[in-house]
This record gives sequence, C-alpha cells and structure tokens, in this order.
Amino acid sequence: MARCADRSDAQYRAIFGVLEHFIRTKLKEAALTTSVAVINTAETEGAIEETTKDRAALPCYYIPLPENRRFVGREKALDALKAMFFVQKECQKASIVGLGGVGKTQVALQLAYWTKKNQPEFSIFWVPALSMASFEQAMTAIAKKLPIQETGEDEDPKESVQRFLSSEAAGSWLLVVDNADDEEILFGSADRPGGISDYLPESDTGLTLFTTRFQEVAVSATGSDVVELNEMEHAEAVDFLEKSLIHKSLLRDETATTELLRELTYLPLAITQAAAYINKKKIPLTEYIGLLYGTQQDVIGLMSKEFRDSTRYPGSQNAVATTWLVSFDQIRKSDSAAADLLSFISRIEPKGIPQSLLPDLDSAEKFVDAIGTLCAYAFLTRRGESKVFDMHSLVHLATQIWVQREGLTATTDEDATWHLATIFPTADYENRNTWREYLPHALKLLQNSRELDTEERSDLLLAVGRCLDIDGRTDQAVEIIEEACEWPDRTLAKDDPSRLATRRTLGEVYHSHCRFKDAIDVLEEVVDIEARVLANDHPTRLASQHALAAAYQANGQTEEAIILLEQIVAIEAGMLAEDHNDRLRSQHTLAMAYHANGQLKESIALFEQLVAIKARVLPKDHFNQLSSQHALAMAYQANGQVAESIALLERVVAVETQAFPEDHYLLLTSQHGLARAYQTNGQMEKAMALLEHVVAVRAQGLSDDHLSRLASEYSLAVNYHANGEVKRAITMLEQILKTETRDFCDDEPLRLKSQVALAKAYQTNGQVKAAIGLLEHVVTHYTEVLPEDHPTRLETEEWLAYSYTSANDGRVNEAVALLERVVAIKGRVLAEDHPSRLSSQQALAITYGANGQIKEAVPLLEHVVAMKARIFPGDHPSLLASQDWLASMTDDVTEMTPSDRSQIVA
Repeated sequence: MARCADRSDAQYRAIFGVLEHFIRTKLKEAALTTSVAVINTAETEGAIEETTKDRAALPCYYIPLPENRRFVGREKALDALKAMFFVQKECQKASIVGLGGVGKTQVALQLAYWTKKNQPEFSIFWVPALSMASFEQAMTAIAKKLPIQETGEDEDPKESVQRFLSSEAAGSWLLVVDNADDEEILFGSADRPGGISDYLPESDTGLTLFTTRFQEVAVSATGSDVVELNEMEHAEAVDFLEKSLIHKSLLRDETATTELLRELTYLPLAITQAAAYINKKKIPLTEYIGLLYGTQQDVIGLMSKEFRDSTRYPGSQNAVATTWLVSFDQIRKSDSAAADLLSFISRIEPKGIPQSLLPDLDSAEKFVDAIGTLCAYAFLTRRGESKVFDMHSLVHLATQIWVQREGLTATTDEDATWHLATIFPTADYENRNTWREYLPHALKLLQNSRELDTEERSDLLLAVGRCLDIDGRTDQAVEIIEEACEWPDRTLAKDDPSRLATRRTLGEVYHSHCRFKDAIDVLEEVVDIEARVLANDHPTRLASQHALAAAYQANGQTEEAIILLEQIVAIEAGMLAEDHNDRLRSQHTLAMAYHANGQLKESIALFEQLVAIKARVLPKDHFNQLSSQHALAMAYQANGQVAESIALLERVVAVETQAFPEDHYLLLTSQHGLARAYQTNGQMEKAMALLEHVVAVRAQGLSDDHLSRLASEYSLAVNYHANGEVKRAITMLEQILKTETRDFCDDEPLRLKSQVALAKAYQTNGQVKAAIGLLEHVVTHYTEVLPEDHPTRLETEEWLAYSYTSANDGRVNEAVALLERVVAIKGRVLAEDHPSRLSSQQALAITYGANGQIKEAVPLLEHVVAMKARIFPGDHPSLLASQDWLASMTDDVTEMTPSDRSQIVA
C-alpha cells in the first residue's frame, strides 16, 4: 500500500478492501464476545438497566429532514432503487447521481420514508457528507439513538456506530450518505487521510445509499449500481408546481405554465425557487416569465435570491444560481484545467459546444481528464458518441456568477477572445460546417466582451462578419464589421494593411446589403491608398479592385466594372497559372459583367473557357465548378439558347442534388434557374413544380421573413403571373408584401421588387390605378437613391410608362415622355445591340403606335429588328416578337381610336 500514489489509487482500494473485510469480521466476533460478557456481568450484578437506559429499541430512526409533502413523480428512479434494494436484492450499495438541484436528496428522502412505512424491520439513518464535521455531528446523534454499549469515555461516536451497525445485533438498516460530492472528504487523500468511507458500516443486512453530483464518486463508492436522475418530465413538473403554489388557479394559463417550466428547464430547485417568489410577491406566471427575459444581470439577481425550504439543510444555498458554486470551487481545487474550461464556457453559448472550439491544454490526456471531470459533475453532457457538448442553461448562468465572484471576468474575456480569434476558420466554403458551428459561440463572446478593446477582438469581429456575410445574414454582418473597423480606424495609420483589409471587408458587406454607394465610397478609398503603396500586381491590391468592380456592377456602373475587371484579368494572366483560384474568380466576375452589359457572346465564351479549366482541376461537385456552370447556363438562357441552358442546368441540379442537402442555397438557386428556363421553353408545369419545391424547402427551414425564403416566394408568384394564374399571384404577392412591410424598412430592395411585381399583376388583372399607385411610389424612391442610369430604376420607369398607356385616361403622352428619357439614357450607357436597350426602344415604338405616332414608331422598330437579327438566331422568340410588332404597324393603326390603340398595347 505504501507504493500507491494516494488513497484514490485503484490498487490501494483493492488492498484496502481485503484488509477491511478481515478487520470487520474480527470486529463482529469481538462484539459478540463483549455482548456475552456484559450480559453475564449484568445477571450477577443486576446492572442491565444501567447499560440500556435511555437507549431506543430497534428499529430506530435518525432522519433530520421532514418528509416532503410536495414530492411528486420520480417513479422511475424510486422503482429502480426499490428493485435493487428490496426486490431483486442485487446490491447493498447504490448511488443517485445527477446535477445539483435536480432532486437527488428529495428522492433519497422519499425512499427513506417509504422504507420506514413499508419495511418496518429496517432502521433508517441519514448522514450528510458535506464535511467531516457535519458527518461527525450526525454520527454522534445516531450513537445516542442506538443501544450501544459504551467501552470508554474517549470512544469516537463514528467508530461506535460503525462497529454496532456492522454487527448482527444491529439488524436490518438503511443508511443514506447525502451530498457525497467531494472525493477527498469521502475517501481521504495522501495529504488528508481518513475519509468518511473509513467509518461507514458493512453488514449483510445493511443497505447504503449515496447521493452525489459527481459520477466518479458514484462509481468509486458503488460501482455500476448507479441511478442517474435528470430533470422532471413535463407532467411531473406541472404537478410539482401546482403543489408549490398557493394560488392553484395560476396554472389555468397553460401556455404560461409550459413557457415557465421550459425556461426553468424542468429543474426542481428552479421550480421551487420560482414558486416561492411568485407566492411571496403575489404575481402571475407571465410576470415572472417577463423577469426571466430581462437583462443578464436581472436574471442573475433573480436566480440568486435565497428562500426558505424545510426539506433542505439549514444554511444551505437554496438559490438556483449559487447551488453549484461549491462544486465549482471543488473543481478549481482538484482539477484546475477543468476549471479553466468551465471559465471559458461561461463566456460562450451553453448548447452545441464543439470539442474543437475549446482551448487546448498541455496534453491530450489532460484535456480528456478535464472534459471527464465536467461530464462527471453533469456540468457538460456529450451528444451521443459525437464531440459536441451541452451545458445546462442554469448551470451556465451559475458559471457566470462564479467567474464574476472570482474577479476573473475581464481576464477570461481576454483569454477567450484571443483563443477564438486564433482558431476561427476563414470564410472559405470548405470551412463552412466548422464556422457555422463556431458562429453562435463567437457572437455570444463578442456580446459579453464589449468592454474589451484589443486587436484580437477586432480580428474576431472581422472573421465572424465575413462568415455572416457568406451565410446571407447581411444585417448582422454590417453591424459586426462596422464594429471591427473601430479599433484599426482609431489606432492604425490609414495605409496600414490591417486597416485596409478591414475596410475592404466593410465595402464588401455594404455591397451584400445593397448599400452600393456606401460600398463604392469605402472601396474607392481603399483602392486609392493601395495604388500609392502597393505594386499593380500585388494580390491585395487586385482583391480590392475586384471588390470595387463588383460594387460598380451592382450599382449599374457596368462599363466601369468591365474596365477594371479587364485590367485585373490582364495582370493576373501575366503572373498566375490559368487554373489559379484568384484568376478564375476574376474571370468569372468579368463574365458576369459582360452578361449584365448585354455582351452575351463575350460572356458565354469566357464562361465556357472557365468551365473547361475547372473541369480539369476540380471535382465535378466542387462549389466553384458548379457555380460557373450555373452562370453559363443563365447566359445561354439570356442568349436564347434555351435548350442548351436546360441541358446544362439539369446536369448541374443532378450533381448538386447528390452533393448538397436539399436546402443548400446553390442547389435551390440552380433549381430556380432551371424553372425559369422551363418557363421560357413553355414547360410551365415543370417550372411550377420546381419553384413550388424550392419554396416548400425554404419554408421548412427559414422564418417567414427570411430574405431567401421571400425571394423564392416572390419568384414563384411572378411565375404564377406569367402562367396566367393572376389572382393566385396577387394573393401571394400581397402576403409577401405584408410580411416585408412588417419587418423591413421602406428601401429594402426585395420589398421594392415585390411592389413592382404586384403592380404588374394588378395591371394584368385590370387594376391599373392600383398598379400606377405602387409604381409611382417605387419610382419616387428610386429617383432619390439610385443614379438615373441604374438598370432597376430604368426598368421600373418603363413599367410605369406601360401602366400610363394602359390606363386609357389620356396619359399616353406621359408614357412617351418617360420612355424617351429611358431610351436616351440607355443610349448613353449601353451598347447599340444590348438587349435591354433594344427592349426599351421596342417599348417606345409600341407606345408611339398607341399614341398615333406611326412615323416615329416604324423606323424605331425597323432598327430594333435589324439589331436583334445580328445577335439572335432567326427563331429566337424576342426577334420573332419584334418582327410581329413591325408587321402590325400598318396604316390601319392610324384609323384606330386612342382607346383601341391602348388596348392593343395592354
């Protein structure tokens, strides 16, 4: 035994067990001999009354806590203990293990009083293991209850009780060792030998029940004979709350009852505390729920309030938020690494904690031990066989109180922020699963550490903001990146690379948020500074120029975008391999700009080249490969090559269906594009089915106000309109607009698009005045915020002109004036054969015809037909439509009334 490390060593415990059995056998023999001697002496000297005076007859009881009249449920745990002790009789020792406040003591107490009533031959004793002093006090009280023959004035009551209960004279007994949470107190240690376990009796007719928060204590004390106690079931919790409340009528509000119990996580101690507060303050359940939804400090204050409870030990910490502090202190003393993990977790989210997120320790073994300690106390629970953990939300609250009490909040925030800033992955698509797991925890830490002003916090804000942007959470991304800019803007030089990188990211998220002017302002500043300090082929400078070009394109400044992108592509062609990711990205963006500028041949040629290169170097299911194929298919579609578009998109969708989950945004985007191609090709049923699928999938996983979901619903409604289901389209668009009006500001781009789409549907349905009202509102807004040559503004003005023409109220002249202005602007900014420019010219020619201006209409239509014949194949629908319009512009049109002409246009 001397070679063992300490008393917790497995070899030490094994040797100790053999010796203990031997000693106890000899003690029983000695006790029996002593009893015979005492009886013989008593018979001869008449002293038997002295030896038994004031001693209770067996069975006897020492249970310092009253029976809990509010106890409900817990049948599974009680039935398991009864079976182990009294039915199958398969063990003499068992443990109840569970989180502090989960009701272990109350279950043990219920078993004790059940045993008293149903097993009358059993004596019942109760000892707390909170400290050696509390144990000694209980053993002294038990000694006074038992018919023990005293052997001397200096005899230890612990040894007297142990000796007697280990003898046959004690009969049957149940001993409850409550709150056996500290291994050192229970088993002793090398520094403090002599634990409580050294004084616990052993008998064939005796049963011992331990309650503990610590799994390792339970296993050490009782092996596999362990009953795990969890939070209450819903029905149990409702019954318990009812028994705890003075005014039972409060439970009539079933919604509030369920919400309250859910917020209290069905923890008995939390329910008891809440009931005490509600009884004392005479408030409804909803008011207490409101307090739980208050600020973090308010909740900490509420959950830290002590209350009286006769079923718990006098002087014990009854408040939920402080009941675990003693365990935290024990962990700090016995396993400092586990305590460090506990401090870190206090600053992040309590649920879904990936093991890879936690700080590294000195060794893998130390890390495993620390995790094991926290799991053994039930402070962490592992999700199945995974490496993801959860912490009880009220325990998490208690960890915050503990860290604050220890004065470690600032240090913990600084250390945790440094750690997360170091390990947080880049926003690359390949890392998406990882950063999605990390995001909630990083956001929680950033929220908790607002007082921290360090470079590491700025770095973490930047990394988090980029991922939020990629994930489509642009509102949050803007807020986070704006905060990330504060530290470098305040402390670094204007041309510092870190500051410029943060500013570039700010411009990119402004772009994502449709704040194109703000994006351009920020990015132009970055590009100007980098032009002075970096070579023209520096990767960082090229990245900033690329971001600026993308913002130009989004803002309708397509020509500026193309000029800049062509420069970037030319520079990268001289320094990067043709399959380099940066070069491919720039070419992809340039091809998209060509598409937006109506240069479809150039766009298609570049996309075809990209697709060919990526097919050689990337797997067929790689995101970048599929995104270029998707873009090429959309360019085919715009060029009238509908069959090629459908064939390519069907292949893309097939691959994405195998590679991605059904709610992946690229898959849904491709399905959406394929539906549009089906519609253009007249395959309306296929188009509707696919769009309805996209809408259904997004409805399952996204809230009703999520932009992606609304965008899909918007597209479906537009397609209902195109398919002639006008009333269905109107109903859907009105619902979409209702949601957007509720949750979005007036200038949200999708809200404005929805208003335009609804106006078009109104116009088709004959509700022309309603259409004009919506369109005039949108045009007024665009006039204030968009440049006059912005494509979206011009398209909306065109539709307003159509509505004026269709109104049949003498406003055709206004339509002509509006379209002439649109055509003039597009004439300045778009190529002569750009489809959008040709479309507006055709619209103006038709409106001229409606206004009786045939001389102006025919030459303009002839020009449109000639241009389209150059860029489209002979059977392209757009070319055929223009030819039909030209043929209809005969002298007969001049003989029509303005009303007739307006109806033709409509």
